[in-house]
Amino acid sequence: MAKAPSRPPRLALLGTGGTIAATAETASHLTDYTVTEGIESMLDAVPEARALGDIQCEQVCNTDSSKLSLRTVLKLARRIEHLLRDPDLNGIVITHGTDTLEETAFLLHLLIRDPRPVVLVGAMRPASALSADGPLNLYHALQLAAEPKARDCGVLVAMNDQILSARYVTKAHTSHVDAFNPAGPGLLGWFGHDGPRLVLHPAPVATHTFSLKGLGKLPQVDILYDHQDAGEHLYQASILAGAAGIVIAGTGNGSLSPGAARGSLLARRRGLTCVRSSRVPSGEVGARDTDRNTGLLCSHSLNPQQSRILLMLALAHDLDQAAIQANFKAC
Repeated sequence: MAKAPSRPPRLALLGTGGTIAATAETASHLTDYTVTEGIESMLDAVPEARALGDIQCEQVCNTDSSKLSLRTVLKLARRIEHLLRDPDLNGIVITHGTDTLEETAFLLHLLIRDPRPVVLVGAMRPASALSADGPLNLYHALQLAAEPKARDCGVLVAMNDQILSARYVTKAHTSHVDAFNPAGPGLLGWFGHDGPRLVLHPAPVATHTFSLKGLGKLPQVDILYDHQDAGEHLYQASILAGAAGIVIAGTGNGSLSPGAARGSLLARRRGLTCVRSSRVPSGEVGARDTDRNTGLLCSHSLNPQQSRILLMLALAHDLDQAAIQANFKAC
C-alpha cells in the first residue's frame, strides 16, 4: 500500500517591524530609514519561502524595536502561546528589530514552554539597501521553524547564516551584518546549502516555571550603569519613580563604586531588590560573602539586559530572594 504523502509544514509568521521591514530614500542608505513594509509584502519579497510550507501571516505591530514596550512584548507572547495551542502548527517566526531583539528573545525564552521552534529574525540593513540581509535571514528563519531537529531548543534567533540561542544572544556591533555573533554555547548551528544544521542544544532555562497566566504587567526594574565617581541620585530617582528592583551594571566582577554601594543600600532599605551585574561583555559575576550583609543578589552569567528581564518576571511571580538567586544561578 502506498504511503500517504506528508503534509507541508504549517508555520506562523508574525511581524513586529524593525530594520527588516524598513526602507530608505536610496539603495545606498543604510541608516535614516523608516519602517514601511508589512509582513505580507516581506514574505512576497522572498517567493522561494512559499515552498517551505503553509505560512500564515499576522501583523502584531510595525515599529522600530527601540520603541517596543513591555506591554506589546507580552501581547506578542500571549499571541504565540495562543497559536501554539494548534497541534498542527510546526513552528513560529517573528520578524523583529535588532535594537532590542535580545530582550524580546530572552523574555520569550523564559515564558514559552512548547517544544516547537519559535524563531526571531531581523536584519542589519533595510529592505531597500544594496545587499539587504533581511530576505535571506527570513528564508533561513522559516527553514528553521519547519525543522524537526529545532524542537526542544528554546527560543532561537536566525541571523547572518547562524542559529543562535535566545539565552546567549546579544548584539555586539552597531551596524555590521554579523552584529549577533555569540561565543561558546550560544552558537547552536548554521545554515548550509541543504538547510539548517543544529549541532548543539542550549542550556536549560531558569528553575522556576514562569507563566503568562495572570501576568497583567511586569514591575518596573531599572538598569543603572556604574562608573568612577557615580552618585546616589539615580538610585534615589528609581525609588521615587516606584521601581521594584534595580540591576547595577557594575565594573569588573560586579564591583560597585562607593556611590553605587550607598545607593543600592538605600534602595534595599526601601524594599527594592538589587542585583549586581557587570558592564563587561564576557565572564560571570560570582557570589560574594558580602552579598549576605548587603542584601545584594548576583547575576552570574546574565548580562544587565537579561538580568532585568529575569528580575521582572521573578518579582511578578512573587519569588523570594533565595528563589530569585537560584534562578540567576540556574540560567
